[in-house]
Amino acid sequence: MPTRNTGRPSPERLVRIGFIPLLDMAVLAAAEEQGFARREGIRLQLVKDVSWSNIRDRLAFRQFDVAHMLSPMPVASHLGLGSNPYRCFTPFALGRGGNSVTLSLELYREMQIAADLDGSEDALANALALKAVIERRRRQGRKPLVFAMTYPFSSHNYEFRFWLAAGGIDPDSDVIMTVVPPPLTVDAMAARAIDGFCVNAPWNMIAVEKGVGRIVATKADIWPSAPEKVLGVSPDWAEKNPETLSRLIVALDAAARWCDDPGNHGSLAQMLGDRACVGISPDMILRLLKGELTVDPGGRTRSIENYLMFHGQAANFPWISQARWIYSQMVRWGQVAHDEPCLAQVEAAYRPDIYRSVLAGSATAVPLIDSKVEGVGSSSTVVPTAGGDLTLAADAFIDRRAFDPSDIPGYVSGFAIRTK
Repeated sequence: MPTRNTGRPSPERLVRIGFIPLLDMAVLAAAEEQGFARREGIRLQLVKDVSWSNIRDRLAFRQFDVAHMLSPMPVASHLGLGSNPYRCFTPFALGRGGNSVTLSLELYREMQIAADLDGSEDALANALALKAVIERRRRQGRKPLVFAMTYPFSSHNYEFRFWLAAGGIDPDSDVIMTVVPPPLTVDAMAARAIDGFCVNAPWNMIAVEKGVGRIVATKADIWPSAPEKVLGVSPDWAEKNPETLSRLIVALDAAARWCDDPGNHGSLAQMLGDRACVGISPDMILRLLKGELTVDPGGRTRSIENYLMFHGQAANFPWISQARWIYSQMVRWGQVAHDEPCLAQVEAAYRPDIYRSVLAGSATAVPLIDSKVEGVGSSSTVVPTAGGDLTLAADAFIDRRAFDPSDIPGYVSGFAIRTK
């Protein structure tokens, strides 16, 4: 098992990392560009890719050692789901936030007429307005709306479905769900191939500023603490390089802390704006880092505190309870049957034990527990750490139902809309 390093190895160890051009790859970029990796004797080779299936396959084919990965992907890999379920695990989450649901401007204007929206409505009201449009289109004999997410086993898929179902829309029978890689979503919407999508920043705001999309819900509306991206690790590489993995986690922890500091956001925006990273306007990136979103081409804006969080609130801790929530959504939508033996595989995908062993004794508050009730909206949650209690902010689900990780069947059966 990896242990926290005490000195710098020589020579530098090369670590190959695959990533998708999204703002939540910031911690990886900062680890290399700000010298945190070099301080730990590591040189990071960041390789941009276009789709999550490519990321999965290139990790499996040993082209990457570790990868920027969707939080459900390690869980899916351990359950044998997908076309190439190469088992990987995560000892470190790369932060939270950044996802939004964006609908075509044409569809949103139709919703405004159907439900008399003035643009100030919350995410649930927007979902109910969309339901009214879907019902009217069905009565008129029009074709179903087509919505895109980035990968079947993704936070985007589960959050999009969660939002739709909260509004009374069945994502399997009322609309068509398809997969579009993040960098292609805006073009697909502009070409009218899709009517909406859920993806991470910056593609939602790009759609708005190109005049083709309207943001109607964000991760903060659906579940603020929802696990987003993680560090996906090849078990073969980890077994051969335990010390390097430990040093990488130390470097990423320092980089995540740096990314969270508002005083560094200007430098971070310039870094991510480079074509080697995300490759868009640093001004737009800076606005997103501040949580200042343009949600409508007409200029309406919205300010969201901690829209992107890279280190605070135990954002890097790989909670077993969050892995179990991901599994609950896989069960809810018929991707896998609930089976108690599966839980051992689910928990093998998230490794808080590695995180804890590496960062114990550091300045980071490391939780002493692996699970907690998720989505507690009425009050904060107090988590014990070696340095004292850590208070986590309330984080209600849009449907106001908390998730008890010890009762997945009860949680899933409580949804009115689910795959039967």
